Amino acid sequence: MTDPGADAESISAALASRLKQHRKQQKLSLDELSRRAGVSKGMLVEIEKGSANPSIAILCKLAAALGISVADIVNVASAPAIHIIEQADIPLLWRGPGGGSARLLAGSSGPDMVELWRWEMHPGEVFTSPGHSQGTFELFHVEQGELQLCVGDVVHTLRAGTAAVARTDAPHHYANQSDELLVFTMTVAELSPWRVIK
Repeated sequence: MTDPGADAESISAALASRLKQHRKQQKLSLDELSRRAGVSKGMLVEIEKGSANPSIAILCKLAAALGISVADIVNVASAPAIHIIEQADIPLLWRGPGGGSARLLAGSSGPDMVELWRWEMHPGEVFTSPGHSQGTFELFHVEQGELQLCVGDVVHTLRAGTAAVARTDAPHHYANQSDELLVFTMTVAELSPWRVIK
């Protein structure tokens, strides 16, 4: 989830206004957006009322259905020339049970989604994703600790200083199975379906 401990209040307010704005610009009913995104109409109603706390996976589904990026929804998307995001405006979208965090530092605007994330995971923390759209890939760089990266049935351990590229259009997870803090940066590239090279 944009979990308990994430910037829930400010994110909920941003989601409520921006989701409704994008939906109405595209003249989509709640039923149609629900169908396109695979998200229940009830959840959409709660998001637009500002009373829901949707998961990162749901944000990705809604962004894809609207042809925008998650960064557009939480207002850290690029604008013409240079768009500066101050530290206080960088949203916390995941809080782990041990105090870990995931922040969406910046991202592109529109359907070709490129996002820059910074993760901190405490020992034993795991984040699981059902997978992104076909052709999505992620770039990783481990600053501190060890990242266990699992995509499908393939598991790799990335140590500090190591970088990796992974196709993440399959179920995957990130985990800290060590006894020290894990810090890594991640770039997600999710291109429009007609731009994906198979």
